This record gives sequence, structure tokens and C-alpha cells, in this order.
Amino acid sequence: MRSFRIRVQPARASTLALLALAVAGLSGCNSLLSSDNSLLGFITPYRIEVVQGNVLTKEQVALVKPGQSRSQVRDILGSPLLTDTFHADRWDYVFTIRRQGTEPQQRQVVVRFDGDTLKSIEGADALPAERDFVASIDTEKPPRNPRSLAMTPEEIKALPVPEKTAPAASAPEGAVRAYPPLERT
Repeated sequence: MRSFRIRVQPARASTLALLALAVAGLSGCNSLLSSDNSLLGFITPYRIEVVQGNVLTKEQVALVKPGQSRSQVRDILGSPLLTDTFHADRWDYVFTIRRQGTEPQQRQVVVRFDGDTLKSIEGADALPAERDFVASIDTEKPPRNPRSLAMTPEEIKALPVPEKTAPAASAPEGAVRAYPPLERT
């Protein structure tokens, strides 16, 4: 059996050393990412916002009552995201949102019909109110030191007292000028 030896030339040895150093350096870049996938805590890669389906809230679903027609339900809730040819009496309203800085959300509401009239709604209990939904997707950060719009009694007492001015002389009533008569006398 024959043995082989690999001879590395000096120019290639420095190239291999640089390559090994680059690989080691790049493998350490992952440790620079924090838990929220930002580099060093302040550089955040852009993530596309994905919104799919119909936003349904408690207020919207409260308007839908059993016995309403399909067109009435569509007017209130919008067109369903999924309609199945094999299950014509079922409409699926699915909503998903992935937005940077907020938790991903997914909701599903199933509307069932008996012919053309609404029979039942499933999954409506888990829907948020409109204000709660807006608050859950809001990524605006509140200011660190919000200003108060009301003054405390101490601040009111510290205000300078306005100077009292002399009352203005009363203006004369009626015409001030005397005009000559229009006719000769």
C-alpha cells in the first residue's frame, strides 16, 4: 500500500490560514444577534408584513344573527377567505398577521348555513374587540416621559399674576362730527 503526503506551499498556507480565520469569524456573527433578531441590539433587518384574510371583531360578529341570508352575512363580515365546493353550507373566515415587533396572530371563524339562511357561527368567542385588536398590532412605542396636559395646584399657584389694566374710557355714543345741513335755510 502506498501512502500519500500533502505538501502545502507557503503561499497556499497563508491563504488557508486566512480562509480558516474568515470561517471562524463568520461563525461568530451569529452570537452578535440578540433574541429579537437584531444585530447588536439596534440594527434590525426589515421583515415584510404579512396580512391575510378578513379582520373580524366582536362588534362585527355581534351584528350577525341566525336566520340572516348569505348576502346579509357577506355584507357584514365580507367575503369568506375559504369556500369549499364540497361543503357549500360552510364559510371559513381566516385571519393571520405577522408584523415586525408584535406576536403573530391567527384566528378562524366558521359560519354554517342551512340552505340560504345562517345556522351558526363557531369561533366567535375568541375574537378581540376592535380596540384590543388595534392595540395588539400597534408597534408605536410610547414616549419615555409623556407630558401631562393638566397642571397641578402647585404649578397653578406658581404662575405669575396678570397685571390689572385700567378700564378703557367709554366710547361716545352716536355721531361725533357735526355735519352742515343739506338744505339751505
